[in-house]
Amino acid sequence: MARISGVDLPKNKRVEIGLTYIYGIGKSTSMHIVSKLNIDPNTKTDQLTESEVNSIRKVIDSDYRVEGELRTEVSMNIKRLMDLGAYRGLRHRKSLPVRGQRTSTNARTRKGPRRSAVKKKGGIRKK
Repeated sequence: MARISGVDLPKNKRVEIGLTYIYGIGKSTSMHIVSKLNIDPNTKTDQLTESEVNSIRKVIDSDYRVEGELRTEVSMNIKRLMDLGAYRGLRHRKSLPVRGQRTSTNARTRKGPRRSAVKKKGGIRKK
């Protein structure tokens, strides 16, 4: 099992798909890495040789920001927006959609489940 940047690549998947399991590497980046190292994209991840895995590891470490380093950078960018009091920072703070989506309907993923209103018992009581 290949382990790159602290992530175990899934077995029995093509290399270019397996690399996308690393946070910060998408399909186009993985295709670029594979073509740069002259590795067949159809090779399964469990069939990679140790030297191929090491070369992939070296390229990712030297050229790309992935996993923990990227996560901290993204969270620091969000924190900076919140500290500045920018509109996007306020939207992050209130956990509302940041990129201009409507919120009167939809946006349930970001807002969470609906809070139901408290209903009073109505009607006339008989004694």
